[in-house]
Amino acid sequence: MDRRRLDMQASRIEAVLASHKVTSRVWSGTVSPRFVRFQVTTVLGTKVNRVSHLSEELALSLGVCSTRVYRQNDAIQVEVPLDHPQPVRFLPLTQRVPDPPPVSGLLGVDEEGLPLLVRLGSPDVVHVLVAGTTGSGKTALARSILASLALYNRQGAVQLLLIDPKGRGFGPLASLPHVLGRLADTPEEGVKALAWLVEEMQRRDRERISMPAIVVAIDELADLLQVGGKAAEAALQRLAQRGREAGIHLICCTQKPAAAVMSSVLKANFPVRLVGSVASADDARVAAGISGSGAEKLLGRGDFLLICKGQMTRFQAAYADDADLGQVVSRLRRGR
Repeated sequence: MDRRRLDMQASRIEAVLASHKVTSRVWSGTVSPRFVRFQVTTVLGTKVNRVSHLSEELALSLGVCSTRVYRQNDAIQVEVPLDHPQPVRFLPLTQRVPDPPPVSGLLGVDEEGLPLLVRLGSPDVVHVLVAGTTGSGKTALARSILASLALYNRQGAVQLLLIDPKGRGFGPLASLPHVLGRLADTPEEGVKALAWLVEEMQRRDRERISMPAIVVAIDELADLLQVGGKAAEAALQRLAQRGREAGIHLICCTQKPAAAVMSSVLKANFPVRLVGSVASADDARVAAGISGSGAEKLLGRGDFLLICKGQMTRFQAAYADDADLGQVVSRLRRGR
């Protein structure tokens, strides 16, 4: 993106705010694969919501579909989508992280264009909730995390258990050597898999072992809970509450992050949230676990927020198509 266009957009942001009697200065702009983030400072005493309420006027002035306005540290951030966003390809990105920490998965790139990882073995992580509507890229993000876990960790260190009630999301990964058993592609099989995991957790507790790590990936969590009922919810709650000591980690995807779908006990045990575009501010609040995340204004197609301990990081998820995933599966099955 050329400097003249960045300067023009910065000037228009200042002009829109000035027209509403908000004195401001755009100090910098950071270009990511999907958007430009402008850092704006205002005079002392200016309320953040005076600026955030102008997001639609900013979008109109800049000629874009929407803008996202929020406070970060001591400045206001205005994010403006690019006209021609660039995908973040999974396989080239994995080569930029040659020696990741154990039990780590690749998310994508952060706002500075740097690779972003999630370390499941960290006390601050343990379990991950991935939320977003259809088209947000949540299943693609989960597949990238799982494929990178397999690439970065030997089979004796990390094993995967895949639960996909609709049978569409995790199919390309089912042949990975790290996968335990077969893909659970019905709700009934998913409930059986969760029951076995609870037994395995109890066995590990008795024997005081936690290796190899077992990463349990669930696509369409709401469907599994709806069909599996109390048995599925009880098993998930036990795994979420006690799985860490046994080396069991959950990665759960849902497009329905409503409070009625996820119990408070279950939500409380997902310290890390990966939130894509959602339908409403209420869904954003439930999915992110905090108010004012702005997830309802994300752009979709891999545009995500990482929320951990109340802190937000916007990132572009790495994208692996079926050919990329097939290449990963083939490479690992050959032992390379």
